[in-house]
Amino acid sequence: MDKEKDIRLSVREQWQTFKFIMSFLRPYRWYFMGAVVFGILTTVLTALMPFILSSFMDNHLTVGKATEQTLIYFALLYFSVAFINAIAWFFRWITLQNGSNMANQYIRGKLYEKIHTLGMRYFDQKPTGWLITRITNDTDLFQFWFMIFNGIISVLAILVSFVALFYIDISISLAVLIFLPVLLVAVWLYNRISTRVYKEMRKRLSELNTKLNEYISGMRIIQQFRQEARLNQEFDNTNDEYYRLRMRVIQINGLLLSPLVNLLMAISIVVLLFLFGQRSFHTVVAGGLVYAFIQNVRQYFNPITGLMDSLSNWSDGMVASSRIRQIMNESEYVPAQHPVEGSEIKEGKIEFRHVNFSYDGEHQILKDISFVVEPGETLAFVGHTGSGKSSIINVFMRFYEFSEGQVLIDDRDIRDYSMEELRRKIGLVLQDSFIFVGTVADNIRMMNPNIPIEEVMAASEFVQADSFIEKLPDKYETAVIEGGDAFSSGERQLLNFARTIVRNPKILLLDEATASIDTETESLIQSGLERMSKGRTTMVIAHRLSTIKDANQILVLDKGEIIERGNHDALLAQNGYYADMYRIQTLQKEL
Repeated sequence: MDKEKDIRLSVREQWQTFKFIMSFLRPYRWYFMGAVVFGILTTVLTALMPFILSSFMDNHLTVGKATEQTLIYFALLYFSVAFINAIAWFFRWITLQNGSNMANQYIRGKLYEKIHTLGMRYFDQKPTGWLITRITNDTDLFQFWFMIFNGIISVLAILVSFVALFYIDISISLAVLIFLPVLLVAVWLYNRISTRVYKEMRKRLSELNTKLNEYISGMRIIQQFRQEARLNQEFDNTNDEYYRLRMRVIQINGLLLSPLVNLLMAISIVVLLFLFGQRSFHTVVAGGLVYAFIQNVRQYFNPITGLMDSLSNWSDGMVASSRIRQIMNESEYVPAQHPVEGSEIKEGKIEFRHVNFSYDGEHQILKDISFVVEPGETLAFVGHTGSGKSSIINVFMRFYEFSEGQVLIDDRDIRDYSMEELRRKIGLVLQDSFIFVGTVADNIRMMNPNIPIEEVMAASEFVQADSFIEKLPDKYETAVIEGGDAFSSGERQLLNFARTIVRNPKILLLDEATASIDTETESLIQSGLERMSKGRTTMVIAHRLSTIKDANQILVLDKGEIIERGNHDALLAQNGYYADMYRIQTLQKEL
């Protein structure tokens, strides 16, 4: 689950996060600047409109000087200003939306690219739902163009309103300043409370996504063991906690945002009317002047409401962006390669020299592993679960970095090859085959349009997957549902074999590739496996010892160490660990 500390973002953290944000917003700054220009125009025009009506009321309407010409003049003037204001609002909105959406798309793409650079160790530590939340929900909150824009325009609108108020009447305008300290305290208090609540809320949302991903992926197991009620309760508990936090956000917003500002605005208008009323006892107060004053008071408070409303997005966005920043600053990269120009895998010789490896840096999984596989030979690993068989494959595939020793291919350090060369020349077949949504052909060619259908068909025939593909309604163009559930486990694995062989790898790695295949399917692919291995250096993790009797060399592992080595006959002659395993499996098969 998400292990983030439940603490409020400090000022320093917010500043660092803000600088991180700006690095992604900078390419779209011209959209932002255009929105600011139109925002300034709308702010000035909005402040000007009450003065047009005030001038008409005081200079024409109330003194009986209104004529048809003046009516038409002021009507056209007011309409023209309103029309220009509406156009400016349109372009202000469009430019801001475009810039914000482009920045949002950009950061989501960068985040996805970043994830592909991270090593397997990182994914071992982070639940899938946690990452999904970062890429989807958190990037949706990456709307800082709106927050920065609203802040600039709100401050500008407040200043313009102040100028307008002081232009009308300096002494009464000073009364409005009485409410400023109260608003500043409310802003400070809201930012302090809301940031902490938003961070906790995002944490709960991440937990919800994680649970959903786990429960939906494991629905068969859940129903098989009748765990629906227990998991429903767990999900409800997390969902209720998320709901509680959402309600708390609503309460905070309801207390400290618009209602408080509107209340202060109403009080200020009452105070202003009282002051104007007292002045009317001694002199004439123009009605249009009072109208213009009240409208500009509204224009003063409305931006404050918008400014405080944007704090809601700011707090939420800061938390979301800090989590995005956490991933972008992650240093658990895929093991680094230092490719030497011209390095190419030609023969496929493999050598491990005194390799030590640990997943967590503390507990050794592989201890002083050394072996050599000559080109075209087959090496098999056997041992109980946790003995280190898959770890050798993980190290060789460069999924993880080993701590000591050396791994060589064709007598050259494995780090001298580019990752592209390794992936092109090394084929890996896992026990659990993953099938993507698409067609059968798409899954075999892994969406690579450069692989022609003829090669896809040839690879399928090579591993005898064509025996069931040709029976499908649309053959190689048959649509595949998520997970390939329409196929048996054996058929999915045959597709996995075809996917590997279509790239014609020089080195073949089989991680218990036949362990989950039924006997009938195994008989189909066993001959295919022999052909796949012919001419290729092959390393096999074996579950069924009967499948590796012809291996050139067999390594028996226990607790990360090689305890026996030799071919099948030699190991049986030793009458040790391997011989015991073989006798047990033979007896089980006979029974």
